[in-house]
Amino acid sequence: MEGLTPIIKNNIKTKYKSVRRFSEELGVPQSTVVSALKKGVSGTAFDTVCKMCNLLDIKLVEGMYPVSFDDEMKDIIEKSAALDEMGKHAVHSVLLMEYARCTGTKLELDFSKGE
Repeated sequence: MEGLTPIIKNNIKTKYKSVRRFSEELGVPQSTVVSALKKGVSGTAFDTVCKMCNLLDIKLVEGMYPVSFDDEMKDIIEKSAALDEMGKHAVHSVLLMEYARCTGTKLELDFSKGE
């Protein structure tokens, strides 16, 4: 759940522009939302976290990272599904490079897999 808080923060900023507007739409006290964003959602009631995710179109799947499933993500998935093997390889290669850049991790290529 540690990766969920930044996703929620980003989606609130993008979709609602303020915590106040979001908390009003959510029907939860603003102090509850502020506390969850400041301390992390792992200390927040599970039903509140679920309501927040539902309102922000964040899908939680057991055993996976939380995903904000907005129109942009839907578009990416639809286009990815239409790619041939060469296109999938190209997109995956760029994804690995960008992930390494954004997270500051070392990019490790496994040439036995064709990366």
